[in-house]
Amino acid sequence: MDQSLPSLDLLHPSPLLIVISGPSGAGKDTVIQDLTKADPNLHFVVTATSRAPREGEVEGVDYIFTSIEEFEQMIEQDELIEYAWVYQQYKGVPKSNVRNAMLSGKDVIMRLDVQGAEKVRQLFPEAILIFLTPSSTDEWLARLRHRGTDSEQDLKIRIETVKAELKKLKLFDYIVINPDADVSKAVQDIRTIIRTEHLAVDHRKINYDV
Repeated sequence: MDQSLPSLDLLHPSPLLIVISGPSGAGKDTVIQDLTKADPNLHFVVTATSRAPREGEVEGVDYIFTSIEEFEQMIEQDELIEYAWVYQQYKGVPKSNVRNAMLSGKDVIMRLDVQGAEKVRQLFPEAILIFLTPSSTDEWLARLRHRGTDSEQDLKIRIETVKAELKKLKLFDYIVINPDADVSKAVQDIRTIIRTEHLAVDHRKINYDV
């Protein structure tokens, strides 16, 4: 090649770290499930929780299910990047799961509550934080009631939690609406965000050293 010619080999994106967060009942599980089916270049980080599995959930695929005692042992042994006590249960991200995901060379996607997203922002400033939300408050409440896993007292706790979470909306880079009628719209919007980020001139680079 003629050395006097400019090189137009310009696009060298590195893997992204994407966090899907938002209120309980926003549909994070369904959206991520459809995302990973549609895009084989996404590596989903399985988080740990002390709650019991819901119907249809699979150990090691949806969550790592533990007892409260087992989770607290993970905390004591410093095995978690972040964890939180939310809705009377622990949730957290094992360090080994993130390390393996980053080594895969794929884009890494995590499902976290807002507390967890805030911690990831501190640890990885270049992470992409996406706030997933239903299209309205009425739709959100209908989802929670349809799920049938929460008492009225639980619903009150969730409402107060969302009020606090919304005060941290500025932590996030994007808001994605997940309407009841068309989950594919949320999936497409997130895939568009990922493609756009890969085309950015100032590409995000994740330094994993935790």
